[in-house]
Amino acid sequence: MPEPKIRKTAILTETIWHEGGPVAQTPQRRGAIMAVIANPFAGRYVEDIAGFMDDLDPLGKQMAQELIDALGGDAGVIEGYGKGAIVGANGELEHGALWHVPGGYAMRDKIAESMAIVPSTKKVGGPGTRLDVPITHTNASYVRSHFDAIEVGLSDAPKADEIVLVLAMTTGPRVHARVGGLAAKDVKGEDGLR
Repeated sequence: MPEPKIRKTAILTETIWHEGGPVAQTPQRRGAIMAVIANPFAGRYVEDIAGFMDDLDPLGKQMAQELIDALGGDAGVIEGYGKGAIVGANGELEHGALWHVPGGYAMRDKIAESMAIVPSTKKVGGPGTRLDVPITHTNASYVRSHFDAIEVGLSDAPKADEIVLVLAMTTGPRVHARVGGLAAKDVKGEDGLR
C-alpha cells in the first residue's frame, strides 16, 4: 500500500473559561488536529483497502502526540477524545472508515486510562466542509459530563481526491457540566462503559 501523502496539517485549540456561567478556576481545553492526505483510492472502486490502515498508523501516532503537545504536553490530563474524517467527492465513505483503527489506537496508546471506544464520524464533502467530531470520556463512555463535540474544517480541503483525517481531545468535562450521571471520579475503568 502507498505511504500517506500529506498536503497540509492544522491544529485548532480552544481554552474555555465559561459559557455564560461562573468562570472556571481551571479552564477546559479542547483541540483537534487535521491532516489532509491524498486518497489513494479516489476515482475508482478498490475491493481490498484495509491494508492502508497500517500505512496510516505512523501518521495517527504523530498526530496524537502533536495534539497532546498542543494541549500542554501532558497526556495524563487528557480526559476526552474522538475522531473523524471528511472524504473528498471522488472517494467513498468507506475510505474515511480506514481511520478508525489507526486514529483511535494512536490516542488510546498515548493515554493511560483509555478503555472507552473512541467515538467517530465521517462524511463525504468538498472544500470547506465542516464536521462535528463527537467526544466522550477516555475511560468510560457513560460519563455524561464529557459528552462533547468540536467542529472542524478547512477552507481548501478536502479536494476531490483527498481525505481530511481528524483527531480530537479535551482536558476535562464541559465547563458547566451539571446533568448528573456517572461522575469521572467514580469510573471503575473495567469495561470502557462505567
